[in-house]
Amino acid sequence: MWQALRNELHPRGFELVTVGLDTLGAAGCRAFIEAARPAHPSLIDRHHVLADLFGVINIPSSVWIDETGMIVRPAEAAPAPPRAPGSPPGFAPPADLPQRMREIMAEAAKIRRDTAAYHAALRDWVEHGAASRFALAPDEVVARSRPRDADRARGHAHFALASQLEIDGHHAAAIAHFREAHRLVPESWTFRRQAWSLEKVGDGPLARFWQGPDPARPGAWPYAGDWLADVRASGAENYNAPWRP
Repeated sequence: MWQALRNELHPRGFELVTVGLDTLGAAGCRAFIEAARPAHPSLIDRHHVLADLFGVINIPSSVWIDETGMIVRPAEAAPAPPRAPGSPPGFAPPADLPQRMREIMAEAAKIRRDTAAYHAALRDWVEHGAASRFALAPDEVVARSRPRDADRARGHAHFALASQLEIDGHHAAAIAHFREAHRLVPESWTFRRQAWSLEKVGDGPLARFWQGPDPARPGAWPYAGDWLADVRASGAENYNAPWRP
């Protein structure tokens, strides 16, 4: 869907750069990138540097940058483009999908997505550039950006250390630093989801999406929360901040 949007808008000066935030690197992102067959730059960020520099706390998110390199909209939820009429259907869950995965999909379906408003704004910006009412002035970009206090700076440092420990094969040592990153940056779903996805439960393509305690190993889950429990606690409608013009 993003590739189709890029192909449509690219002749008008628009370029899309996608970045996969995944400590596993190519092992975690390759299948999705190859399935999308992107013609645009498609990058992998193993240390979540993008989240650190641009204030990304959830995915999918976008940052709008103009042709001069100026940010005109800071990180915000970026719903995928609507499917074109006649396009192939989306993912159909298998009949034997575990109950937990069914519950995860049910909660995910409740997440707020301002698809029509977001993509109308994006197209307006591509068409009108700096004259678009959706291109924010620098002071508004700063006002909407997420401030970084000392605790959050330390949280990002813990996450970077945890990522490197994971890359170097020290999974048990990484857990303590992931937990501290979660405590210090509680609003970051990217930090939580990354750590949870490394606790593999079962086999198959959905193993990384389980992101919760393993029924076969009671008491082995090393984190205070998990995706399903945390989304239910905060409310799926609060998973993303509402989009603002």
